[in-house]
Amino acid sequence: MSAPTDFFKNKRVLITGGLGFIGSNLARTLVENGAHVVLVDSLIPEYGGNLFNIAGIEDRVKANISDVRDRFSMKYLVQGQDFIFNLAGQTSHLDSMENPEMDLAINCTAQLSILETCRHHNPGVKLVFASTRQLYGKPRSLPVDEDHPLNPVDVNGINKMAAEFYHTLYNNVHGLRSCVLRLTNTIGPRMRVRDARQTFVGVWIRQLLEGRPIEVWEGGQLRDFTYVDDVVEAMLDVAASDAANGKVFNLGGPPPISLRDLAALMIELNGAGEFSVRTFPAERKRIDIGDYYSDFTRIRTALGWEPRTTLRDALARTLEFYRANLAYYV
Repeated sequence: MSAPTDFFKNKRVLITGGLGFIGSNLARTLVENGAHVVLVDSLIPEYGGNLFNIAGIEDRVKANISDVRDRFSMKYLVQGQDFIFNLAGQTSHLDSMENPEMDLAINCTAQLSILETCRHHNPGVKLVFASTRQLYGKPRSLPVDEDHPLNPVDVNGINKMAAEFYHTLYNNVHGLRSCVLRLTNTIGPRMRVRDARQTFVGVWIRQLLEGRPIEVWEGGQLRDFTYVDDVVEAMLDVAASDAANGKVFNLGGPPPISLRDLAALMIELNGAGEFSVRTFPAERKRIDIGDYYSDFTRIRTALGWEPRTTLRDALARTLEFYRANLAYYV
């Protein structure tokens, strides 16, 4: 069952990475439901934070330009919060390989620091941690469920795995209520389209709208996609449910699609465009996971969540948003 729309009314909510793609969409839903929302974001240019993401709600949220690695700021910010949606992170798999210490600091060390700060200064808070399907590495079987072995193929996946384990450990040992969502290919308005640090679909959106061919690497790989509104709904559901405490849940999307067919669908919806198939760049081929799509039976059984938005609708809404707002994202 979805969380009641009045569940978050007058609740105090902190969103790390709150000026980013998912965080800003989550903030919009929470303020509509009457929550008092604080956003924390470093606005580091290489990441997804963008002040335009809160256009129209800027007077209904508090934005704190700070870094989750700053434990003194976080000590102040976590106090008094009812919920923390812990979304801040370094998302680029390639960047994690080129600068592993930075990835460690943001995706692992800072996460442990946040948990320690909550344990000592706000032990009653509920945390929701945004993890990734990258933890699974190259699937041994499909669809991938939560019992699939974890075997990350890059530094990003290793550090996110450690952070995920910290959240479940602090729930189980210290009683700090937390749960984990493993996201896969989230798409929608306000995602990063400047480059592929967040998702390749963002780059394809930009290429289409700028009249350039989409570059599809090899093209046969299967993926599933989750629309951001469905991800937000899942986050609210697990936040509102104590049955989710200590649990790890996969998210997923409609039936999987090959990247070649995805490019063709996007061109159809755009009404124009073309794509070319290229060989994988060597540095990305080494960390590519091949086919991947999720089994989200666990969260559907436990909480009744399942994606509501078809891939066609998700892409159509995303294209419409960027036709109107592309200048704010490039």
